[in-house]
Amino acid sequence: MLKDILAKLKLGKSFNKYYLLVFTMIVLTLAIQSIIQYSLSRQEHDALRINVAGKQRMRSQMLVKQVYECRYANCNYGKLRLVLNRLANTNKSLQEGNNTIGLEPLEDDNIQMSFDKLQPHLNYILEKLSDFERLENISLVELSTEVDSFLVIMDAIVNQFQKSSEKDIRALMIVELELAMLTLVIIIFEIFYFINPSIRKITRQNQKLKEISWHQTHAFKSHISNIKKLQYVIGIEKNMDYKEELIGCLMGELNDLQAVSNNMVKSLAKED
Repeated sequence: MLKDILAKLKLGKSFNKYYLLVFTMIVLTLAIQSIIQYSLSRQEHDALRINVAGKQRMRSQMLVKQVYECRYANCNYGKLRLVLNRLANTNKSLQEGNNTIGLEPLEDDNIQMSFDKLQPHLNYILEKLSDFERLENISLVELSTEVDSFLVIMDAIVNQFQKSSEKDIRALMIVELELAMLTLVIIIFEIFYFINPSIRKITRQNQKLKEISWHQTHAFKSHISNIKKLQYVIGIEKNMDYKEELIGCLMGELNDLQAVSNNMVKSLAKED
């Protein structure tokens, strides 16, 4: 009774370890997949931010071109106003975020410092170009100088966004690598402490079956054959003295058969 209880407790403990291992593997797999999805999401967002910031450089150049056209050719005031609004709104979105286009608020202090340096040049451009009636009075040299300064700082900001994105990607790759290594360690642990013991257990069970098969095919059948022969001889023997001797032989075969049966039971009852 006690032996059965201990066996059940041992079996339950093994199952608990197995479930714990499976649960850990599931958690690690979900963690790796979550990090991969987060990494892809961050890369998508960083690519969007870099793309939006890069377009600011193009808009600053378009403004100079539009002013020159207004001064010396036909002026497209609608296009000029549109570029000015996009330049101002995009600069704000890059710092404060914009849910409509999927930009998050800026959290990098170094990049924010670059935007602070950019702001005076942007203010000059917006102030000088906001009143279309005064376009003729704008100094093209000063405007070009401010736009060039804006372009240089904006180019630096784009590079900062690129480096920040690469840094985040490297950090996520390290975390993914660590989780992959941890998964590999758990798999190795599973092989040594779960799979190998199971293989050894199966091997021992096969050995038991071989022992039982040997007893059945050799000793057991041999004794059964001898008993049948003795039974036949006893049935036809008339001499009582010989019969008693044959009966003694028959009892011996039965005892041997009982011993073989006991050995088979012992083989089944061996501890793992």
